[in-house]
Amino acid sequence: MYKILDKVNTPQDLRKLDVSELPGLCDEIRDYIVRCCASNPGHLASSLGAVELIVGTHYVFDTPSDKVVFDVGHQAYAHKIITDRKEVFRNNRRKDGISGFPNRDESPYDAFGAGHASTSISAALGLAKAAQLTGSGEKVVAMIGDGSMTGGLALEGLNNAGDSDTDLLVILNDNDMAIDGSRGAMHSYLLKITTDPAYNRLKTHVWNKLGSSNFRNWLQRVIRNTKSGLVNKSGGDIFEAFGFRYFGPIDGNNVALVVQTLKRLKDIKGPKILHTCTVKGKGYAPAEADPTTWHAPGKFDPETGERKSAAQVPSTGSGSGRVRYQDVFGEVLCELARKDPKVVGITPAMATGSGMTAFAEEFPERFFDVGIAEEHAATFAAGLAAGGMKPYCSIYSTFAQRAYDEIVHDVALQHLPVVFCFDRAGLVGEDGATHQGVFDLAAMRSIPNTVIAAPKDEAELRDLLYKGLGIKDGPFIIRYPRGLGEGSGWKDSEPSPIETGKSELMTEGSGVAVLALGPVVWKAVEAAARLKEETGLCPAVYNVRFLKPFDLQMMEDLSGFKAILTLEEGALKGGLYSEVSEYISSHGRSTLVKGFGVPDRFIPQASATEQRTECGLDSGSIYSELRELFKNN
Repeated sequence: MYKILDKVNTPQDLRKLDVSELPGLCDEIRDYIVRCCASNPGHLASSLGAVELIVGTHYVFDTPSDKVVFDVGHQAYAHKIITDRKEVFRNNRRKDGISGFPNRDESPYDAFGAGHASTSISAALGLAKAAQLTGSGEKVVAMIGDGSMTGGLALEGLNNAGDSDTDLLVILNDNDMAIDGSRGAMHSYLLKITTDPAYNRLKTHVWNKLGSSNFRNWLQRVIRNTKSGLVNKSGGDIFEAFGFRYFGPIDGNNVALVVQTLKRLKDIKGPKILHTCTVKGKGYAPAEADPTTWHAPGKFDPETGERKSAAQVPSTGSGSGRVRYQDVFGEVLCELARKDPKVVGITPAMATGSGMTAFAEEFPERFFDVGIAEEHAATFAAGLAAGGMKPYCSIYSTFAQRAYDEIVHDVALQHLPVVFCFDRAGLVGEDGATHQGVFDLAAMRSIPNTVIAAPKDEAELRDLLYKGLGIKDGPFIIRYPRGLGEGSGWKDSEPSPIETGKSELMTEGSGVAVLALGPVVWKAVEAAARLKEETGLCPAVYNVRFLKPFDLQMMEDLSGFKAILTLEEGALKGGLYSEVSEYISSHGRSTLVKGFGVPDRFIPQASATEQRTECGLDSGSIYSELRELFKNN
């Protein structure tokens, strides 16, 4: 039971509290987040750091009439808790529960959905401009942080917003900078002056009287330079250069100061930015000490902070245990870099998640974390390739969507040998619709000069990464899933050469064939073995391995088959199912083609196992479909 939080279900309840009660409320919200996430994992550290900012924003602004737009949404748990979702937050990110990110379909308080970074300023500007055009009088706040300012879209939004007369407040949640105590009283005095209503009314009046004169421009430069010198490296110059009024930085974990500052800023016209400094993981010692690990820590003991990490899973193959695909990638990349001094690694702010930390430590001069900037990562990799290097660019599949134009225009069109490693390809589980890596196959398949491969296990991932050393044309895309591999014993032997565009026959059979792309091939092998044991029927099972170039010889070998079942952890429209269907149609065959994969809809949050079952990518569903295909054909 919580003394204050139990009385707060909506922002309307929040606004009934006295400001003096808000610190206690923030402590209780933080405790509730920790206890819920301890048993039901989520994004913890970012949300702990943003509690005061969220409470203060809802306290000052009339939400949901006024709009709050979050960036990414990692920090939005407090927002969900105080916007009538306190109880259902216990089922955050679970099947049939609420999304882990802001979702317009979920609540009127979620003004704009967010799962990818750097979108908030552009979206908030659109909402603010709509309010201006309709005369609704709504206020709009964009809350951005957690590295999102490095994204090109954020800068595009700043550029457009700063050149408009639209009322927009951007709160920069800076959780990677300690508050500089040396600023002290002078800093507090400057903040008080720059947010004082009388001061800003006078400033606006003077500016309007001066119009667009040269004298006004000169006076602005004098004031800006003087203010910058007094604040001393506040960071305000760059935002004022974009046309924003800059305020701060302030302590974003001081809720009374946040409320006071927002009240002063609320009615100041035009685009403005409030720079706040917060502590990622605030209030929970383990998360404060190691915010990277506690960004998404999994299950843990809320009292001791002991993480309940999943133990290494025993192998069903020849290996000693199953490891994560990302760790295989990271270790093999180090092997390649030792062999070839031209190998370089690139990541857009996902060094830990993509398994590149060891590479960064061993080869710091050849490791490039470019920040949240997937478009730049792709073109930067193209430039490295043009300069004779061998770039391996690791991007989560869902974020690679943002670099589509660069992959087409800057890599493929110029035949540049860039190896793109699409991590988290396929269904990703609890992160839900915003993070599903299911569109890469369909999106990339139409690009000329492109090779697309999906390994069936860790050993094949290693083989394909080694193959990347010798590519002369590009892009070469390797996509692999989130989580543990198959226990293939990938360290037990030397890498094997793989012929481009060549599939692998896993199980000999007749009548019905299964063409599987990626690790789902093992589910097909399992289903085929069960079918043979129970009925004597045996389908042929192929590890397709390459979506592009496609194995035409395999299709010739299947010319006498009655039915083909395709399996892919990607969108059915445009992927392997489409490739096979197009081949059958263009060759005038009557072969029946059925496909299991991701249907033409967004897949919401659930465990990855539940999502795969929903899409028919489990051995039971494959077995049932094979029985039907044999029965009817």
